[in-house]
Amino acid sequence: MNKIILLVLMALSAQANATLIDKVAGVINDNVYTLSEVTRVQNTLDIRKEIAPFIYKDKSSSQGDILRLMQNKFIIKDKLSELGFVISDDAVESRIKETEKSLRLNRPELLQFLKSKGISFNEYFELLREAMEYSVFQRRIIAPLVTITDQELKNFYYNMNSSNKALSFKYKVVDFTLPENKVLKSDLGRLPAILETYKKTGNIPQIYADISTNDLGNVSDEDLPKDLSKLLKSTDENRFSKLYIKGGVIHSFYLVSKDLAESSDFIQKRNLIYNQIFLKRSSKIAQNWFSRESLSYYLLTNL
Repeated sequence: MNKIILLVLMALSAQANATLIDKVAGVINDNVYTLSEVTRVQNTLDIRKEIAPFIYKDKSSSQGDILRLMQNKFIIKDKLSELGFVISDDAVESRIKETEKSLRLNRPELLQFLKSKGISFNEYFELLREAMEYSVFQRRIIAPLVTITDQELKNFYYNMNSSNKALSFKYKVVDFTLPENKVLKSDLGRLPAILETYKKTGNIPQIYADISTNDLGNVSDEDLPKDLSKLLKSTDENRFSKLYIKGGVIHSFYLVSKDLAESSDFIQKRNLIYNQIFLKRSSKIAQNWFSRESLSYYLLTNL
């Protein structure tokens, strides 16, 4: 009798554990996610990050984060389907064959590799499909929402290489000048600020009312003396430079524009810089996109 009771208790305990493991973790529309599915993703995150790094890129791997990721993948698939993009089994199989060819693996070797990483072939197959869907999602839905100007690329490059003295700029400059003997010594340190106010309001102390301006147009670093080139390099766009005194005349240069000349090094790194900016900006845009689109779905979280 005691053995029978023990067996019954063990069976009940197993059923209770099974219920706990397979409880509903979340829902999106009519698609249900169990806790065991969420846990399975958690336990195989390393290989998922290798295969689909753009999907599994977040450092956090809580159950809530994983569930939200799974729900987002459902939204992606649904939206792509609306646009007529469906990743077929044949397309996935073709991608697998390409991978096998590039890695010089046959199918049994691939299966053994997947087994060593702790995932099944079916999981790998669907993971590749998700990666392909995400790639289309980025290109067709998110990329058109991301704007990156050429000047942003140049500024990013400049910040990466600000200590590089070989960097060359092109400027559009207006020169503001005053005779040195008419500027009070007490105003030398704040003259650029006085000029900022003058440019914004048209007001300037009467003592400096005869200030002269000269539109220098477009100039390049190579056309300037080294000291002046250094001064303009350290001046931000739409700001006045520090004072430049020469021949009894005080100059403060207003930079209408400051463009990085397209060096061969910049041209080589341009795509890399674009991708870095795109990844950062598209991530924020995608978050906002999912927040907005999720309002059209029935969502339930039970974690």
